[in-house]
Amino acid sequence: MATKEIYLAGGCFWGTEHFFKQIAGVVSTEVGFANGHTDNPTYEQVYTDTTGYAETVHVVYDPARVSLEFLLQMFFIAIDPTSLNKQGHDEGTRYRTGIYYTDAGDRSMIEKVFAEEESKYSEPLVVECEPLKAFYPADEYHQDYLDKHPDGYCHLPKALFSFARQANKQ
Repeated sequence: MATKEIYLAGGCFWGTEHFFKQIAGVVSTEVGFANGHTDNPTYEQVYTDTTGYAETVHVVYDPARVSLEFLLQMFFIAIDPTSLNKQGHDEGTRYRTGIYYTDAGDRSMIEKVFAEEESKYSEPLVVECEPLKAFYPADEYHQDYLDKHPDGYCHLPKALFSFARQANKQ
């Protein structure tokens, strides 16, 4: 199976990861930190908002089962794209929203979906769309957090997880 990848920053990575894990065709997820300016940041360092990193989910998917376009449409359902450095109750630059790609060929699809989403709002979108510069996985404690702690904190409504499970069932 040939897979593809995209990196999505949607606020707190616990809920964002759990949301994308529900989608048929997503092969794996990993939480971490993207596009900052220090090497090997820890969660504690990123939490200070001085490293430039965003909490991000590395999504590996099977393009034969789910398209990048669909994943990006789902991403926009799970975020408030007009909220700068804030999703839910979480505030700070580490909670900014972003789409970070490793395949330059994905840029045109990202721009297409971004334009479609932008047309739905009267204010500008504040979602970063840029190549991935760096990604460092978070420690094991943060991986699959909501699987390990089903009642743990999450900025996303639980109904979104059910929606994601049903969204592209064949």
